[in-house]
Amino acid sequence: MRPSEVQRLTVGETVDRYAEMVRAKSSTGALAPGTAEVYARDVHTFAELAGPVRVLDDLDGADVEEVLLRFARKPDGRRSRPVPSGPGPAQSASSQARFRRSVSAFFQYAVVAGWVQLNPMQAVTLRPKVRGGLRPERRALTTEQAEGLLGAAQELVVREPRGQGRADQRTGLRDGLIVLLLAAVGPRVSELTSADVEHFFVNAGTRYWRIFGKGGRTRDVPLPHPVALVLDAYLGEGRPALDRGREPKALLLSWRGRRLARGDVQAVIDRVLARVDPERRRSVTPHGLRHTTATHLLAAATDMDAVRRVLGHADLSTLGRYRDELPGELEAAMRVHPLLGSVAPPEAPS
Repeated sequence: MRPSEVQRLTVGETVDRYAEMVRAKSSTGALAPGTAEVYARDVHTFAELAGPVRVLDDLDGADVEEVLLRFARKPDGRRSRPVPSGPGPAQSASSQARFRRSVSAFFQYAVVAGWVQLNPMQAVTLRPKVRGGLRPERRALTTEQAEGLLGAAQELVVREPRGQGRADQRTGLRDGLIVLLLAAVGPRVSELTSADVEHFFVNAGTRYWRIFGKGGRTRDVPLPHPVALVLDAYLGEGRPALDRGREPKALLLSWRGRRLARGDVQAVIDRVLARVDPERRRSVTPHGLRHTTATHLLAAATDMDAVRRVLGHADLSTLGRYRDELPGELEAAMRVHPLLGSVAPPEAPS
């Protein structure tokens, strides 16, 4: 229920309260820590661009549009190379869309909290123009490219020297498992790096992975049999023996016994890609392998809700953003049209 009177608080005051609220949600498991930090960072940027001493309820749709435009032109500090000066945007379309979502969530909360009478986002029509969507590395691999990557991962697993050589040279099982899990199950990279050994269990003869996802939600995903075999081999022979006090629970470890980080996962993918035939090789990120999982499961006519549950999406509308176009899929669909199976071709003239 909304408060009966609007509190005339400044932008800076409301942003601080909102950031405190989302961080409290992350501590209770209602929000993933990374998501909470993104929200907090974006609303503080909003305050900086809108003016922290202005009263929040005085902002209208035009004021918010001006903030969105200023953010679009704001240099992206994450880039290693400076963006050329000019009238074009410095922020990518995806960054602009993320910032807009954060600001929208902030104003939805502000309405309920009694900081504004009306949500100014309802009057905002400015939207970032997406040029080409995601960059290629974040989109799904084709069937040929995916088979090349998985083949290279399987080759690493088969050729892994068992108990021979230096420990830092025996990473084939781990690297192969990482690629197989990413391509077959499609977890977020944070879900993969935070996985512990105890999160994997057997039920009625099937190996499951209990994935702890965004917003404190969990899902139990059955592993395909080939992936389960590699997991068992890694746990039995490939996972480093640990000294006391070293990450005893983490599934994926460096040869020194430390939990792998997000950047380590990309390095593993790149090493496996280097073994793929150049004609079937294409750079891909962990997010691109998540797209690969969704795209190929859906292309195989897998039930959409089952795919949603595998990926850990809250609703089916989110799943649509992970479905990428595959070459030849329209032609293949029309060749097996469900309405034309009983239509006989015309007879050849005698």
